[in-house]
Amino acid sequence: MKAGLVVDGGFIYDEEKNLTVLKTSLFFANDGFTVYDCKGELVFRVDSYGPDTRDKDEVVLMDANGRCLLTVRKKRPSLHHRWEGYTGERTEGKKPIFSVRRSSIIGRCSVTVEVYGTPGEEYSIEGSYANRSCMILNAEKESVAEIRRKVDASTNVVLGKDVFSLCLKPGFDGAFAMGLVLILDQINGDNFSEDGPVAVHPTTED
Repeated sequence: MKAGLVVDGGFIYDEEKNLTVLKTSLFFANDGFTVYDCKGELVFRVDSYGPDTRDKDEVVLMDANGRCLLTVRKKRPSLHHRWEGYTGERTEGKKPIFSVRRSSIIGRCSVTVEVYGTPGEEYSIEGSYANRSCMILNAEKESVAEIRRKVDASTNVVLGKDVFSLCLKPGFDGAFAMGLVLILDQINGDNFSEDGPVAVHPTTED
């Protein structure tokens, strides 16, 4: 497997890629996203997953043409609020490609991500999604992606938290990065503070 590939190789870039992530509703928490590149072209979209959807604990990441890239779903029941990611649409019996679990450590909270089938790769996330300021780091502690506040280039004003940047370094899977954004957004919507580091521990599926 190509280093950095988890979801879709079509979103691994040879050069650094800066994406603009826009929450598509201000009326309900976690109502949807659209993601654009620097040219204003649509890259990803997430349709409404607010309180009126079929299953608010299941979120589908699509490409610009509406193709399902990734489904993230809250596992039930789960004592640790575990989320699981599936390539394409989730169906009964389909195995997840990664899982996300939040756990409490004395003095801080953390989130652990297990990536199945990618031995030798590991990542960590440090910072605060609530403040739109966190980094995804590889095993060598090199940044492979970053979530940060977006600044209006014309006015030099920091925009609100419903518009932010997802910056991808060359070779990292942008669809996987956006899947982690969706889960962090759900966790943050549950009034959970992830100011502590977020550890990503790839493992081989049992």
